[in-house]
Amino acid sequence: MPPALRVIRPHEVVPDLATWVLTEEQVPESSPHEILSERLKHLLRVWAERTGRAVKIGRNLAVRWDRERPQIGLDPDVYVVEPPPPEGDEVFSLLLWKPGHHPPLLGIELVSPSHPTKDYRTAPLMYALCGVGELWVLDPRLEGPRSEGRPYRIQIWRRLDENTFALVQAGEGPAWSEALQGWVRFVPERRSFDLTSDEEGVDRWLTPEEVAQRRADAAQRRADAAQRRADADRAAREVAQRRIEELEALLARTR
Repeated sequence: MPPALRVIRPHEVVPDLATWVLTEEQVPESSPHEILSERLKHLLRVWAERTGRAVKIGRNLAVRWDRERPQIGLDPDVYVVEPPPPEGDEVFSLLLWKPGHHPPLLGIELVSPSHPTKDYRTAPLMYALCGVGELWVLDPRLEGPRSEGRPYRIQIWRRLDENTFALVQAGEGPAWSEALQGWVRFVPERRSFDLTSDEEGVDRWLTPEEVAQRRADAAQRRADAAQRRADADRAAREVAQRRIEELEALLARTR
């Protein structure tokens, strides 16, 4: 593992009681933010199915870790919880002092232009306290603060032990996810991210919609190829027919 770029000691973090309060208000999402969040959620479900993991995957679920101050918490843009809470899809909040409620295996934050500093500076502190196993901070449009060599397209934070939450990768990627045993890759032409089994990005994980589209494209290519062959056969028959007619006409004139 490469040396940590930044280390947070959870026991040294002092919560900001003024700004870390979760409210019931829904913050509006931009369309790119929603599309990317949904794509990542579907890719994570594909990962869970292919690995046989019993997990809960979703978006914007409140995670609260301080029983004495339950108003403090975070709500990941996308999350993976393993094992899932006993309430399943009926859970309203992860209350980490409650039996059967566990910190997320993975949390994902997509950097927003409206609060990039929060995603870069505050979010890691909150995730360090809540006990998450791994945090991705993804910045497809490089909206983050431009200091200390930043912004970064991909940041991977990982819990190294109970008292160490560290930034282990930061840059353009691809970046290795220990939680998923796969790679996170930025796709410039789509301003999006792929998850792959290999660092080169050949073995891409596909959403069900992408699998269906790939099959439809393959079927269309086969249909197009069949049509081209049919058109070529028809053209060859027409040429042959015209040649026969020309020869018959020539023969008729020489009688």
